[in-house]
Amino acid sequence: MTAPISHSSHASKSQQLVRGERRMFAASDDSAMMKQIQSTHAPDGRLVNVKPILQIVEHVLRHITPNIDHALNDGKGHIDALDDRTSLSSIDDVLDTLAYILHKISCEISCKCSGGGDAHATTMVILNMLSSYSWDAKVVLTLAAFTVNFGEFWLIVQLCTTHSLAKSVALLKQLPDILEHSQTLKPHFEALNKLIKAMIDVTKCIVEFTELPTEYISSEVPPMSTALTHIPTAAYWTIRSVVACAAQITSLVGLRHEFVTSTSEAWELSSLAHKVSSIHEHLQHLLRLCYQRIDEMKQREAFDDLKHTIETPQLDVVRLIIKLLRKEDPHPLLSPEKIKVQTDVLRRKHVLLLISDLDISLDEIQILEVLYKYERVTLELNYEIVWLPIVDRSSWNDGYEQKFKSLQSIMQWYTVSHPSNIEPAVVKYTREVWRFVKKPIMVTLDPQGKVTCTNALNMMWIWGNSAFPFSTEKEESLWKAETWTIELLVDGLEPNIPTWMKQQKVMCFYGGEKMEWIESFTSATKGVAESLEIGLEMVYVGKNNAKERVRKIIASINEKQLSHAWQDANVWFFWNRLESMLYSKTQHGKTDGSDVIKQQVMTILGYDGSEEQGWAIFFYGLSEMVRANGEKLLSSMQRFDQWEESARQMGFIPALRKHLEGITDDHHCTRLILPGISGGIQERVVCAECGRPMEMYFMYRCCVE
Repeated sequence: MTAPISHSSHASKSQQLVRGERRMFAASDDSAMMKQIQSTHAPDGRLVNVKPILQIVEHVLRHITPNIDHALNDGKGHIDALDDRTSLSSIDDVLDTLAYILHKISCEISCKCSGGGDAHATTMVILNMLSSYSWDAKVVLTLAAFTVNFGEFWLIVQLCTTHSLAKSVALLKQLPDILEHSQTLKPHFEALNKLIKAMIDVTKCIVEFTELPTEYISSEVPPMSTALTHIPTAAYWTIRSVVACAAQITSLVGLRHEFVTSTSEAWELSSLAHKVSSIHEHLQHLLRLCYQRIDEMKQREAFDDLKHTIETPQLDVVRLIIKLLRKEDPHPLLSPEKIKVQTDVLRRKHVLLLISDLDISLDEIQILEVLYKYERVTLELNYEIVWLPIVDRSSWNDGYEQKFKSLQSIMQWYTVSHPSNIEPAVVKYTREVWRFVKKPIMVTLDPQGKVTCTNALNMMWIWGNSAFPFSTEKEESLWKAETWTIELLVDGLEPNIPTWMKQQKVMCFYGGEKMEWIESFTSATKGVAESLEIGLEMVYVGKNNAKERVRKIIASINEKQLSHAWQDANVWFFWNRLESMLYSKTQHGKTDGSDVIKQQVMTILGYDGSEEQGWAIFFYGLSEMVRANGEKLLSSMQRFDQWEESARQMGFIPALRKHLEGITDDHHCTRLILPGISGGIQERVVCAECGRPMEMYFMYRCCVE
């Protein structure tokens, strides 16, 4: 007959189990140990729906661990109302086939822990017992078996003080009155709670790996292949943790009046919790990498699908618009009247996709409004504008939200109801194929959904609605009809030009940002005109990307009555239009030497970008013209006596041109600064002053001032 086990011998064996756990825990996860773990794995392909089991396990443990805290802190047990969101009927079928193996694991844990068995050995027995199952099933089933034992234990502990049946069962099982010894046991249960939480976290992580879509991530390629090599280790230490928790609970059984406590036991559980938490962090990192890889594959698939749709002839532009926007929102657009509408409103229309970030200028919006809301309606043109704001959703905040709504409120055309409605693949496509960077572009689609131009803004700024239907072919035909005249340069920005031409006046348009030069140049030029007794009108056109400085100069010019001066919108449009001319010409492959218009545009932009005092261009009639930088012109006006005679014989502009040609520069520095835009910039550009090739540099700017 076997002798009864005394209280002290029972506690001694439980402590031996914990000390054995410490020794094994100190051992590293070497290759030999990993081979031993892997040798137990012989899955037979059976599938176990572990998700509902894990939900029940979480449900049970979620109700136990907070109640432990309540019991240990205020001496009262507390059972929350059952919040059962899991369909028990659906779980019954799963558990019916697993009842035997769960009971078997439960018995193994209870017997080995009661007998003071070795934790590693017990873990290996469980792994062998579950050899036919997948790694996620091994962990979930072991955790479920532990949950049954722990749940029964804690139910009796909680109810034994108020329920006679529970009290009798507690006496038979020799369970101690834990609530009376709450302060003594507090470190043990705090450590137990942390370890249980870590076990659940790792288990959920392992299960999550099995649910990843295999069509987007391969088990043979990192990070998934890396994760699969770490899951056996994670499973082993999770099951080892189950054994450790069971040993801790077993150590309390039979200790009704005496508690042989040891801080090393609590330390052991805390150390194990730290290890399992570290494993969880590592798995979480791999899981994030897996999701990142999945997102990349999904985006690539969506990108390829979008690319195929755009490049394949469609029957209707609406089909393409639907591809650009998320399907979840049935009304993804906001109409000019600020009403949410479907994409069908665009059917059988030309659609102009205005693509920009949230820094699109108010000047741009105002000029587009004139073209769209007034000229388009007057000319009865069949097109609509749709704003696609391209933003970084990862850094979206309330400030961006307000800025978006503010811009949306002043736009008189269709806009997406929110940037989140734009598919991520569309953002990628606009940047990689349509080459949107910072400066707004406008992609045009015909009623059949064919892309007719990747940036119609150039045409709109140069010719307005005359360029409709805004196709590459239309752009080329318009350029063939153009010559370099004052009308092309100014394009109605100065309403007095027809009157001045009738009066046969010389017209001077000048720019720069140095007030001293402006005062000297306007005064000297007016003096020359008075000497020659010719009519002269001067107009200040500002400087590109220097709004605040130009405003101050305009105010000073007006105050001193030096000349005419354009206001903000006209200044912005003048320079933006010149840039559009250059990009439009570049897209059509025009070379500097063979294209007069392009050469003149580059010269003026070069003057503006250089560190010179200023520049000016003189017109007489439609096309008689002379231009130069500010230093040459001021010098020429101040030395008018050198070419006065020829001016009286030849006329002002021919004489000035001849005089300028005779001036040689010992040194000059011309810079052509252009913003990045769809269509790119040619590699070879020649200097407007000397004709030599200019050296290319890169400039990055975050603001216009």
